[in-house]
Amino acid sequence: MSVSESSLQKASKYELLDPDVRLMLQVRDGNAAAFEALVEKHQKRLVMVLEHLVSDRTQAEDLAQDVFLRVYRARERYVPTAKFSTWLYTITHNVASNSIRKSSRRKEVNLVTSPSGSMPVRPLDTMAKDKSNLMPTRLADQKEMEKVIREAIQSLGPRQRMAMLLSKYEGMSYNEIAESMELTTQAVKSLLSRARGNLKEMLAPYLNSGKSSREIDREDGGAL
Repeated sequence: MSVSESSLQKASKYELLDPDVRLMLQVRDGNAAAFEALVEKHQKRLVMVLEHLVSDRTQAEDLAQDVFLRVYRARERYVPTAKFSTWLYTITHNVASNSIRKSSRRKEVNLVTSPSGSMPVRPLDTMAKDKSNLMPTRLADQKEMEKVIREAIQSLGPRQRMAMLLSKYEGMSYNEIAESMELTTQAVKSLLSRARGNLKEMLAPYLNSGKSSREIDREDGGAL
């Protein structure tokens, strides 16, 4: 089977299975209403994911606009070889990564790095006290716990955070995350394993204060 035949089969498959692919094909054909429908459907979740990545709502909204602009500019070349959301988050990952790199270059902060060269993560109990002035044993309220877990996710490295967000909020499979982040499936499994390990380590004070990891999983939809 030729590559072109394989691509055509994939395109037909995703056109049949994914309504967003069908909308994007209409966008490719010049349907402005279809593009508006895609933006309306995905914008809120896209901004949420970007806000987790860059920790700034206004910047997340600006980056989301950039993502949709790139989607629109690529419309004439669009061929559905994956779910629309996988393609969308491939673009999102690239836009966010570029923004984070530029931001890192602009910052002149004297920080001691770990032996691996990565930025040290602040202990979660310190972050929680800064944010809410509450000790771990007093974090009984579910909203407070969810806030603590969001803080923990935001303290992960950008790649671990992106993989975690796509898994948790978008419900993507290992293969879909791998396509979106342009990694191997094994690399994604490794990223998620390390991310979960880091989260458990950072949340240890709260686990030891009376909440089991299973309880915390339930409160944040199974992030761990």
